[in-house]
Amino acid sequence: MADPERKLIRKIKKGNQQAFKKLYEIYADYSLRTAYAITRNSSDASDIVQETFIKVYKNIDSYDITKPFRPWFYQILMNESRRYMKKRSKEGISVESEQLLDHLRNQMEEEKNYEVREAAMEQLNDHHRTVVVLKYLNGFSEKDISHVLDLNVNTVKSRLYKARQQLKAFIGGVADEE
Repeated sequence: MADPERKLIRKIKKGNQQAFKKLYEIYADYSLRTAYAITRNSSDASDIVQETFIKVYKNIDSYDITKPFRPWFYQILMNESRRYMKKRSKEGISVESEQLLDHLRNQMEEEKNYEVREAAMEQLNDHHRTVVVLKYLNGFSEKDISHVLDLNVNTVKSRLYKARQQLKAFIGGVADEE
């Protein structure tokens, strides 16, 4: 963990509200984009991020400062996303598949074929989309993803491989149609 981040966590553990606010500022946009990429719903993503920061605040004392903060934080975010999505499915509320991923749109606006790539991402199932989002949009290593999702590293690698193959097949198929 970066030394300034470690100092920030120590301050938070001592009850410093400003330090927590700074931590929020560092991680809020990033976590909102991640939650939105998973849920494809702005309102749900906001709720998930809010709950994530509440849990981080309540559980910061149990965080081991000798370990990297980012994977610990994203594990809470992923668990909260899963919990929220499970709750939504039990309530019979489906996530609108037509909603585009804001984060992917921002990443691809400068590229000519962003609609094709967004459509390709929507074709992936949740397991594959989640690892792709963590790897390519958030820059996590396979090892970090395995910790965040509580999976074996080989499972993460397998899901990434299958997701890339599906994306290539979809994008290739669309290109062949043109």
